[in-house]
Amino acid sequence: MKSSAQDKVEGTIHESFRARVAAHPDAVAVECADKRVTYRELDIASNHIASQDELRRRLRHLGMRVTQATLSRDLHELKLVKTAEGYKPLNAAAEESAALAPLARALREFLLDFRPAQNLLVLKTPPGGAQPLAAALDSERFPEVAGTIAGDDTVLIITSTPRTRAAVQKRMEDLLR
Repeated sequence: MKSSAQDKVEGTIHESFRARVAAHPDAVAVECADKRVTYRELDIASNHIASQDELRRRLRHLGMRVTQATLSRDLHELKLVKTAEGYKPLNAAAEESAALAPLARALREFLLDFRPAQNLLVLKTPPGGAQPLAAALDSERFPEVAGTIAGDDTVLIITSTPRTRAAVQKRMEDLLR
């Protein structure tokens, strides 16, 4: 999926998509290699999509092989953020606050609990909250973090020692204050 400056998203992604389906049902919505899908076809295939993985599976059913990483990049390029109500566009004020403190915002929105274990820190989130939280954490590029792994409701942060894990945890706790 590609976006351009003229593809401004207003309201939720669902509202924007419905508007595009109504205005241009036969326009190409997605193009991958030699396969094209119109907004009408994508609308039919996209009803009740709850996650990026489900969208990936539906696109595959339409003959398009895309990865989770590709969908994540496309959503990022479209400046959509996952919220409890679904994917929504960043407005100028939210974009400004997100640029200032994306990890603090993600921690406040998604973090339910810290669970330290030696050099590992497990973050618990509501279902669907782990990916955006891990992305915000990765964007901080903490030197103490060797890597992160995100599932649906759990983020695993790997550090080299229990001391560095405690330092990372403290930085996150400070962002929550």
